[in-house]
Amino acid sequence: MKNSFDVIIIGGSYAGLSAAMSLGRSLRKVLIIDSGLPCNRQTPHSHNFITQDGETPAAIAAKALEQVLKYDTVSLIKDTVINAAEVKRIFEIKTLNGSRYTSKKLLIAAGIRDILPSIPGLKECWGISVIHCPYCHGYEFKGRKNSILINHEMIFHLVPMIKNLTAEVTVLTNGEIELSEEQTGLLSKSNVKLINQPIHNIIHENGSLTHIVFAAGTVAALDALYVKAPFEQHTEAAAQLGCDFTEHGHVSVDNMQKTSVPGVFACGDCSSMMRSVATAVYTGNVAGAMINKELCEEEFSLFG
Repeated sequence: MKNSFDVIIIGGSYAGLSAAMSLGRSLRKVLIIDSGLPCNRQTPHSHNFITQDGETPAAIAAKALEQVLKYDTVSLIKDTVINAAEVKRIFEIKTLNGSRYTSKKLLIAAGIRDILPSIPGLKECWGISVIHCPYCHGYEFKGRKNSILINHEMIFHLVPMIKNLTAEVTVLTNGEIELSEEQTGLLSKSNVKLINQPIHNIIHENGSLTHIVFAAGTVAALDALYVKAPFEQHTEAAAQLGCDFTEHGHVSVDNMQKTSVPGVFACGDCSSMMRSVATAVYTGNVAGAMINKELCEEEFSLFG
């Protein structure tokens, strides 16, 4: 059937494309459904991914897509999945434009959507100078004035890594401090400045942060702001199918990228706290191989 596939992949960025390559090379009929709105679309350069260090995210994705679509069993459509259901071990997918597709296996690789603080100017800097990861962006801000927007104990995960890159680190709580005296004392001993004023807005030049303005009218000159933002899944497919989630909100998977629902796999940012291009490519590669393995074994058993 025209709209029936071995595998449907929800999400066509690094994780989804990596899986699609494994599957295409295994002669699987694959459909990738992608909205065309990756979370890193404002990020000027991608780092910490060997052979592609410093390349733009869009260029990496474009090259990957070109290579993946050379396998004639793989196709891609620009659309958004709005519903996923399972009927007699066949997955039924409905998209925003009204199309319907079915598959034997389903891979969720749509990533997550950041819920950014509603601070004027922050959204425009996201992925440029308002950043999430010292491994992806930290080197570019080494030795400069770094800050962290955080007000809970997770601070002691980030501060040591950022202090490794620069001596000037400021913690911004954006309001009344919620840390203990012991915790604030440790920051002071480590020469980490603490500002517990509400943030009014961020001043920037084309996404490059220059100053943070506080509600009291004071101003701090800073070069980078790390933000550990809450997130939501980019697609509701995993929840609609009844997949388990971790306490942090990621789709729960095993080391084969299998979810709790048979036939459903997940990879990339939606299923991992390690949020990087390299991790997305790796987990996508594993997922594609494991999906093909499962299909091969099921098909082989039909002849047994």
